[in-house]
Amino acid sequence: MPTKKTIFTSFLTLISAAFLSFLLLCSCFYLYLSPQLPDINSLKEIQLQTPLRIFSSDMKLIGEYGEKRRSPITYSEIPASFTKAILAAEDDRFYQHGGIDITSLVRAMGQLLKTGRIQSGGSTITMQVARNYFLTHRQTFSRKFNEILLSLQIERQLTKNEILELYVNKIFLGNRAYGIEAAAQVYYGKSINELNLAQLAMIAGLPKAPSTYNPLVNPDRALLRRNWILERMNKLGFITAEEYQKAKEQPITAVYHGPTVDISAPYVAEMARQKAVEKFGANAYTDGYSIVTTIDSALQEAAQAAVLKGVIDYDQRHGFRGAEDLWEIDNTSIEEISKQLQNESVVAGLQPAIVVETAPTSIALLTRDGELITLDWNKQKSHLRPYINENTLGRTPETPDQTLQKGNLVRLSFTEDRGWQITQIPKNQAALIALNPDNGAIIAVVGGFDFYFSKYNRVTQATRQPGSNFKPFIYTTALDHGYTASSLINDAPIVFNDDKLESSWRPENSSGKFYGPTRLREALYQSRNLVSIRLLKALGVDNAIDGIERFGFLREALPNDLSLALGSHAVAPIKIATGYASFANGGYRVEPYLVSEIRNHLNETVYKQTPLTVCTECEESDDNATSALSFAETQRIAPRIIEKRVAYIMDSILKDVIQKGTARKARVLGRHDIAGKTGTTNGPTDAWFSGYTPDLVVTTWLGFDQNLNLGKREYGGSAALPIWIDFMSVALKDKPEHIRPQPEGIVTVRINAKTGKRSSTTDRDNIFEIFREEYAPEALPEDNIHTENTSSEKLPTELF
Repeated sequence: MPTKKTIFTSFLTLISAAFLSFLLLCSCFYLYLSPQLPDINSLKEIQLQTPLRIFSSDMKLIGEYGEKRRSPITYSEIPASFTKAILAAEDDRFYQHGGIDITSLVRAMGQLLKTGRIQSGGSTITMQVARNYFLTHRQTFSRKFNEILLSLQIERQLTKNEILELYVNKIFLGNRAYGIEAAAQVYYGKSINELNLAQLAMIAGLPKAPSTYNPLVNPDRALLRRNWILERMNKLGFITAEEYQKAKEQPITAVYHGPTVDISAPYVAEMARQKAVEKFGANAYTDGYSIVTTIDSALQEAAQAAVLKGVIDYDQRHGFRGAEDLWEIDNTSIEEISKQLQNESVVAGLQPAIVVETAPTSIALLTRDGELITLDWNKQKSHLRPYINENTLGRTPETPDQTLQKGNLVRLSFTEDRGWQITQIPKNQAALIALNPDNGAIIAVVGGFDFYFSKYNRVTQATRQPGSNFKPFIYTTALDHGYTASSLINDAPIVFNDDKLESSWRPENSSGKFYGPTRLREALYQSRNLVSIRLLKALGVDNAIDGIERFGFLREALPNDLSLALGSHAVAPIKIATGYASFANGGYRVEPYLVSEIRNHLNETVYKQTPLTVCTECEESDDNATSALSFAETQRIAPRIIEKRVAYIMDSILKDVIQKGTARKARVLGRHDIAGKTGTTNGPTDAWFSGYTPDLVVTTWLGFDQNLNLGKREYGGSAALPIWIDFMSVALKDKPEHIRPQPEGIVTVRINAKTGKRSSTTDRDNIFEIFREEYAPEALPEDNIHTENTSSEKLPTELF
């Protein structure tokens, strides 16, 4: 019979053998797995999947693209209270152990041996870092052993603070949020360092089960998890009993917050996104790039407001087309109607609403927010005259039931001056682009009425006939060929039987009248079509195209016939604005661009735009050679494409368009440094205005995507110009006038307004005109030619 000593010896031998076998097994696993382990040093240079972010020039967020929402932070940015909360929830001995917690690990291994799978814990924060960065989440023994080996290596090569920083930036916390900063933004709309203790504990409870303990999906279970963490923090001495009780009593305040932007400019964001994908492919969405655009955030907001107002104003001028829909609401509660309205989207700020009651002098509507609004019909009826066609409106509805009924779905807009107004989603569209004429930087761009209603960018993608907006390019070419602002061309009926045209062509002016011999200046500011056609015919279409091509228009896209004079070819607004930039900057060619700089996740510049930039001091001459060389070291010099005196004369004519031509409405701005040209196409189907100061060039367009007629009383000056004025009233506010100096070689001569010839008398038909000195009218014996500065504030008023 074995003695107690024998039994004890045998037991000890068995235990020793088992322990040695375990060590041998571990050694075998180590020898097998160790060569396959990744390099821990790579963690120090790890690049987390971070979304693409797009900013304005003043660093306001415009857009964010990427599957994962993540905003990496450093250890010093982690709130101390969150560190305590996450340690209480996940690993309270984090700062004591060397990467593994033996007690928890033994428990997990026991579960594996008993059930064949690991049911709980066992993983320290260090082990979770190893798993999240290097391994899969599959519950196997080999993966767990790898996890242990990696954890030990991580602890040897990284500090605890570095490990914790890696952890809080990598963990998935539900609702596309990766990392604690993104989670704070998603659930609370704040930065992590702005959250209170209860909110930090809520986020600390998410890593264990982001769905199960999600405060948005399972608020009750999330509350239990949060309170358990708070209790653990109290027991561990991380917080006082008073802090615990106060935090525990706080309700759940988590609400989903989508990606927030500082300025809503979706057309801009989409253009920048396309640029990023073009350069980086799919990595653009994951590698943490930041795009800095040329957009001025304040002017972008002004541009969007101007387009919105211009579209709605045009729509209201042409009548109310009726309600969008008719709902049966007789037996439906207010709450249910409001709930159904949630399914109707808000379009460009136009709120959906249901008519719930009509009375002889008022109408009651319910909004999607559940607000009941009663409106005075007398203040609504004037803009609710029924639409008949683009030229005709019906009678003003004296009572609401003449145009609306209970259950009608309509739209509401709100402004400070008008309050709530019944309106409708416009069918027309508009676009605006603003450039810096000195380098082509896009300052503001609006591609349509509402990006989410129509993502089609009418600034860059739509090609529309520019009409008379195109004429300045032809007139510039005429001045290059020796014509002057006083050259006479007959404004009279003409019929063309051109082989290049499909049939006989009988062009006319928009007024239907003809004015006889007309000076070139007057013909342009009054937009006389017949003069433009005769001018093109005299120049020759090929010569004109040669001159037009330098403004950036493709030769093959231009019609090789006389319809070119009236802007018959289709062109995108961005092309027109770029062409007008050459008038604004004194005759140089620039190229439009939106992306100024792209930075990587380390905030290093990986792309920087070097635009063509105007350098007036760099004109070719020995005196300016040094300036040119110095400028060229950092910039690309914009080439001159218009002789400076021709540019000056064209600028003075385009100023007359505003002072006494088709854009006289713009005089409301009270400035003398603004110039531009209207444009209206046959139908009319397109309304344009392109205008500028020496510091800003802006093109606006209004029309229908379907090329529908705008109405016989609509022109560039009535539909597109008001958008330009509204925008420029903001852009030019408190800005001093900027008058370009007169170049050498310009002379001022008194001429007869009817003949365009030099005159020595002072009768009422005489005006002053500017010329290149070699093209000035022949001098009379008693005449003097004036060569002093003739900027707009010094020239006689007849010129302006």
